[in-house]
Amino acid sequence: MARRPLPRILSSGSVQIARSREIARTAADSATDVLHPLITVSRGLRKLAATARAKWAATPKERRGPTLFLVAACVLVIALMPYGPLLALVTLMGAAAWKGRERRVVRTGPDDAEIARLKGLYEALVPYFSVPDDPAPLFTHGGDWSGAFTEYAFDGDGRPTRLRIAYPPYFTDGEPDARARIEHLLHAKSGRGREYRFDWDEEGNRLVMSVLPALPTTIAAQRFVTVPGETVLGFTDADAVQRTVPVVAADGTEDAPAVVWRTGPRSTEPHLLVVGQPGSGTTSLLRSIALQALPHGDVMIIEGGGTGEYACLTGRDGVLAVECGLSGSLAGLEWAAHETERRLIAANRARQAGHPAPEDTRRPLWILLDRPSILGHLAAADGRTDPQELLQVPLRHGRAAQVTVVVAEQFDSAETLSEAVRAHTRARIVLGPAEPEQIAAVLGAGPHTTPTPQVPAGRGYARLGNGPVLRLQVPATPDPYDDATSETHRKAVLDLLPERRPATVATAAAVATVIGSAPEPAPAPRAEPDPGPAPLHAPVPAEG
Repeated sequence: MARRPLPRILSSGSVQIARSREIARTAADSATDVLHPLITVSRGLRKLAATARAKWAATPKERRGPTLFLVAACVLVIALMPYGPLLALVTLMGAAAWKGRERRVVRTGPDDAEIARLKGLYEALVPYFSVPDDPAPLFTHGGDWSGAFTEYAFDGDGRPTRLRIAYPPYFTDGEPDARARIEHLLHAKSGRGREYRFDWDEEGNRLVMSVLPALPTTIAAQRFVTVPGETVLGFTDADAVQRTVPVVAADGTEDAPAVVWRTGPRSTEPHLLVVGQPGSGTTSLLRSIALQALPHGDVMIIEGGGTGEYACLTGRDGVLAVECGLSGSLAGLEWAAHETERRLIAANRARQAGHPAPEDTRRPLWILLDRPSILGHLAAADGRTDPQELLQVPLRHGRAAQVTVVVAEQFDSAETLSEAVRAHTRARIVLGPAEPEQIAAVLGAGPHTTPTPQVPAGRGYARLGNGPVLRLQVPATPDPYDDATSETHRKAVLDLLPERRPATVATAAAVATVIGSAPEPAPAPRAEPDPGPAPLHAPVPAEG
């Protein structure tokens, strides 16, 4: 049997109904826009009437008669004034419009979701901030959280971004383990994946937890505004340091808070140790240091990995050598040790003769050693001297001889670092993801923030001597010969490279010739006594 079509009125009825609803909604919106002033005035008149009724109800009965008389007199005066009724009507409409305007609702407290999160944090802290013998505990199960959390702020997702906690005086806030338990708990309950800073006020029994913004990664290698002897290691939080340097970032020129490392005879941290994970940016940091050191000094680079990360520096003015093999590295480090001794003796002779130190002893010499553990393993297999043993003289006497040593190593080989490297590198940097225990083992103190598991290259922590632990973001200094390097970063690094020399110094044995006026390396101070002026009275005391 053939199916009969539906009547036209039934098939097109839904479309007509939807169209009618749309027309009605549009008409209602238009009417609301047109009548909005009238609606506002009407709402204001209603509020004014409610206010007058409330005031009349609050007026005592014995004062109602005089009040009525005063109102009637005012109305009579307004009626007899020229344009009085018109002015009174305009004033009334203006007051009604002001009273009936729509006001934005200002939230003065947390919403239900935020209250539930604060209650959860409060209950989680009860076992740590309460004891059974407390007669008036601040933290109790089911207690009032408002007395413990005096300040709080949340982000758009409802997670706390700032929390000020008052804790009882008997809490052992002077013990690192007790602090670590509270910080770990707050980090877990407030949301992972963010970096938190914890400021403990032991005197006032207050703890402030705040979420730190990510450090900018848009600052590339460039000429920083510094004086000779200053090196910009990276950039940190604005409230952590007192100095800013103008930089060119992706969004224009700005003043960025910089971590400045000072070297030279008056430096208390003359040498640097960098430890990180693979791909964390340790090589980029050494490349950045080399580019900043070349305008004022000479650089020798020893690359244990042999990956050619420093090939762009080969043959440049001021670069004495870029060694990747074991034999060249040993020869270069042996020359550096003799050069340090020669500088000490030459400066001491000039000082005893009443003359200034020779020019060749005042030009800074930088020794950058990347991955010494690999070279040490090769040397042990070949029965030769560990390259780190040749660093003892530059590390011990480098500050007085204008010799700076920078050592970079990875966490998995950090235990192979020699005692001399550990003792004399008082400036420390940790790059890449690491546990708080690993950071504390390298820097000598734990960070005041919670490290995140995923960080960009060049992100980490720095500590200069006995100073505070600072967050750090190294300026982007990639290998310009790497195909993965962006064109902007490649051009930035190439612009900083010095001109190439006509003839490249191939071996470390020719380094003495590059120095120019430098004579043959002087023997060590422990050799036969020199008939001339006496050598240094005592070696420079070791730092740390």
